[in-house]
Amino acid sequence: MTKIKVTERANTIEYAIRDVIVHAKQLAKTGKKIYYLNIGDPVAFDFDTPQHIKHALIRAVEEGANAYSPSEGLPELREAISQKEKRVNNVDVSADNIIVTSGISEGIQMVMAALLDTGDEILLPGPTYPPYISYAKFFGGKPITYETAEESGWQPNLEDLKSKISKRTRGIVIINPNNPCGALYEEKVVKQILDLAGEHEIPVLSDEIYDQIIYEKKFVSTAHLARDIPIIGFNGFSKAYLMTGWRLGYIYFHDQEEQLRELKQCIEKEARIRLCVNTPVQKAGVAALNGPQQHIKETVEKLRQRRDYAWKRLNEIDNVSCAKPEGAFYFFPKIHGIGRRWETDREFVLALLKETGVLLVHGSGFDSVYGAGHVRGVFLPPIETLKEALNELERFMKKNK
Repeated sequence: MTKIKVTERANTIEYAIRDVIVHAKQLAKTGKKIYYLNIGDPVAFDFDTPQHIKHALIRAVEEGANAYSPSEGLPELREAISQKEKRVNNVDVSADNIIVTSGISEGIQMVMAALLDTGDEILLPGPTYPPYISYAKFFGGKPITYETAEESGWQPNLEDLKSKISKRTRGIVIINPNNPCGALYEEKVVKQILDLAGEHEIPVLSDEIYDQIIYEKKFVSTAHLARDIPIIGFNGFSKAYLMTGWRLGYIYFHDQEEQLRELKQCIEKEARIRLCVNTPVQKAGVAALNGPQQHIKETVEKLRQRRDYAWKRLNEIDNVSCAKPEGAFYFFPKIHGIGRRWETDREFVLALLKETGVLLVHGSGFDSVYGAGHVRGVFLPPIETLKEALNELERFMKKNK
């Protein structure tokens, strides 16, 4: 039989968050209870898509919104996004500078494809959301992580970032609030990153999908602070609007001097070759942005209680320490036995899963340098479930001192 050759770029793709599920599924077949703390999907737990959004989808289908739509997105959705960014983040971006995508992941793919040639570099916070690494490599680019410091709540290390800017740097990525750490970047730090970008004439890519899932502190959008620095913004509906499986996101270009004009035109071409985003879902997106917003406050309050419980409980466990998440719904604790009791964080995750059924994600899957020695979990489940899972983690740590 002839062996079909596959490309190196496809063969080397990794996505730690979902790759670990393979091991959990095998274990689940034996009847063992699995605590799925690996994927940031609130709808998989006791959070539900608001009724007015569901009804808008059904209504769109019944009223005939079932044809192809414009590749850049429905005009009414792009306008609603423009208004949302002004209302929520105090960012002025016109509907013409917005492209609707099938979730942020497609947006990342499109931007990396248009921004990176072979050997070009992209600077990412370390640890980082894995698709930034994977898509950069996929298009021949070189992802380079800059340090975020755990001891300061995972704030970016500006000196480290500055030292890694080169002639091949094509952009600086900010993920704020951060996945996987839950950090909320200080306004002065974001301004300093913008100053560096301006000095070196490179754009900033700002991922703000968790902009409305924040706790004690205040979120300030990168574009609001940017002035004349070109910003490529990423956002979407999965988290705050509880529409994870609906796959709806957007890219926007905040670019007063039109430095991103050619890049935007190229991304529009990419949008055309994939035709369009799901039309009825876009109609529901309009309802999500223009309809009642009360569910967001209720979601954040519920998450705050779970954050407080998980953070306190993690720091009570021997050989575990965790910075306080200020946004999103992740914890990213350090496991102090890794490197001694367990050779790697991946080995720790698989051993924990096998013995307890608790499924976390190895930190090196978010960056082999700054994520190593850590694990990522979600505090999305009800407190009773979190209690069971973290009790299992504590028993495991005591047994494996």
